Amino acid sequence: MLLVQNVSKLYKLYKKPFDRIRELNPLQKTPLHTDFWALRDISFSVERGEVVSLVGPNGCGKSTLLQVISGILQPTTGRVVARGRVAALLELGAGFNPEFSGYENVFINGEIMGISRAEMERNLPLIEAFAEIGDFMSRPVKEYSSGMYVRLAFSTAIHVNPDILIVDEALAVGDAVFANRCIRKFEELREKKTTVLFVSHDLGLVKQLSNRAIFLLNGKIEAQGEPRHVIDKYIGVVLERQKAFDTQKGSHLSASNRHGDGSSEILDVNLINAAGLVCGVVESGEMVTIRIRTVFRRRVEPMVGILIRNRIGMEVYGTNTQIEQTELGHFEAGEELAIDFKFACWLTPQHYTVTVATQYTDGSSHDWLDDVISFEVISSRQAAGVVDLRAAIQWQKLAPGEISEIADIP
Repeated sequence: MLLVQNVSKLYKLYKKPFDRIRELNPLQKTPLHTDFWALRDISFSVERGEVVSLVGPNGCGKSTLLQVISGILQPTTGRVVARGRVAALLELGAGFNPEFSGYENVFINGEIMGISRAEMERNLPLIEAFAEIGDFMSRPVKEYSSGMYVRLAFSTAIHVNPDILIVDEALAVGDAVFANRCIRKFEELREKKTTVLFVSHDLGLVKQLSNRAIFLLNGKIEAQGEPRHVIDKYIGVVLERQKAFDTQKGSHLSASNRHGDGSSEILDVNLINAAGLVCGVVESGEMVTIRIRTVFRRRVEPMVGILIRNRIGMEVYGTNTQIEQTELGHFEAGEELAIDFKFACWLTPQHYTVTVATQYTDGSSHDWLDDVISFEVISSRQAAGVVDLRAAIQWQKLAPGEISEIADIP
């Protein structure tokens, strides 16, 4: 269905735009550019109905590879063979004319893909229902929010009945309701044997949807195979890079925001899995521990807390020693505290961050570290929202007028 064979992509980088012209001069013996290989010897195949995800850090070549597969870019070497109709959603802003309405852009996209107007008219109610942007379908696309734009673009791409669907990280701008709708649609496409190739930084989504994952690093395939193993390899590389970065800064911890009066200093934060190992990926429901170590700079009676946020910054769970009625007593200058917060991680599969803080009992901070560590939750189950409450279900078939005996409802 899709064959990528020895694909490489070379870019020539110039210090100044005029150097491009100077280099054409036959008297110019030395090159004025440096070679940058965005992709190097990429080879893989995707079978009909297979869902394959590309993972890797920013700048590793994921989007370039999708553009080559879609035919937007020509590879420097190698070839791509795709059999069937290809629909691609690569980036916000690509493919739609901002001056035209949603309806007009839908039909234009159909014409570009060689689909008759009659077929697009048949698909139009499905596209409208999935995108759910109401009267804005008749408004110019330039008036759309980024979320409305990507909803219409994605809806158009999946309702042209593609044999191969290629999706970049564009879905990250959608809201939670739309993201859940897209996940269900991906599963429906898989059942219809539609081949899907997508890029995502949401490793829980990769685990949930993919048959196979490919880890790209520095333009090369670092690993491919079962998503769980590939994700573990990817997270290992990310953690090693973060350690090297923190070492260069002279600090073990890296937070998006840090503040406090310095009465104490948090020295270390780790997420520990059920096996007692520092981890970045946990199974939904697994017992985990957030371990914090801090040193005190003056005599205080501290309170310690944690806060978990999801990938869009929503606060999912937070607690502290005061809420849990755990008295820590007084600490003198120079003394250290090691404290564990242990809980069953019944979160749904997605990306989360952990914020930690040492505080006074009135809530003002000694040392507050936002998003100091991050982790992924994976699960074989699907659930909407951010927590998996594992509801127990009882049911019975009732005759007309019969009263249920499952439970007494007040």
